[in-house]
Amino acid sequence: MITPVRRALAVCALGAALTACATQAPQAPRAVRPAPTTTAPSASAPATLAPGPGGLTPVFTHGSRTHGRTVALTFDADMTAGQGARAAAGEHFDNPGLIAALRALKVPATVFMTGRWAEEYPDQARSLGRDPLFEVANHSYSHYAFTDDCYGLPTVSGDRMRADVERAYTAFRAAGVPNAMPYFRFPGGCYDRRALRALTPVGVTAVQWDVVSGDAFATDAEAVTRQVLEGVRPGSVVVMHCTRSAAPTTERVVRAVVPELRERGFRFVKVSELIGS
Repeated sequence: MITPVRRALAVCALGAALTACATQAPQAPRAVRPAPTTTAPSASAPATLAPGPGGLTPVFTHGSRTHGRTVALTFDADMTAGQGARAAAGEHFDNPGLIAALRALKVPATVFMTGRWAEEYPDQARSLGRDPLFEVANHSYSHYAFTDDCYGLPTVSGDRMRADVERAYTAFRAAGVPNAMPYFRFPGGCYDRRALRALTPVGVTAVQWDVVSGDAFATDAEAVTRQVLEGVRPGSVVVMHCTRSAAPTTERVVRAVVPELRERGFRFVKVSELIGS
């Protein structure tokens, strides 16, 4: 989800964009268990949502507000197709310290990974994909936008959207991720009916969020922590990032947020549990 713009612009624009995106398609009312697909194989057939109006890819933003105090922390492992040179020059698009913190705190989480990130960090992708504490979901291969005017991201043409998502699943398998989930997060959170229609054959559920952490480009961990704690409600999906260079405060935020939410009676779950409950 991160793009190389100033944090002030990112935070302000993000809230507006998410509000706009959230109006594009309603959350589907029930969960179903579809047959596994060739692009997102899974031995356990994880729950997905039924197609939206007109058979469009369904969109999930949060879980039940009445079925217990659950919350899902999600982390976007962002790397665009054109950032290989920056990684080679030493920029860190990974965040091992964050993953270590989640493991130490025993917090289950969903990682929305780009295929390019999996290619750059195959050992980490494999480790996440084989650790039952985590689930790996799709954040596209290229991290190019599926709509125009999405935080300055390059865009994927309509006839390449499906291929971009499927290429990410191929990259996950090549890295050794055995069962990537049939969940997709649009780069930048930007989507429209054309994008939802393009992904219908893939059989994914699009996963958005209802709590913006504000960790993108943030330098004040306490401010991000406050924003998360003020936003979380039962069933919330929190969006954060697993990218050291563009979200350097996230590990500190997690170490502060987790004990506080547990003190408030919240239980951490993966997105799959929210969708299936």
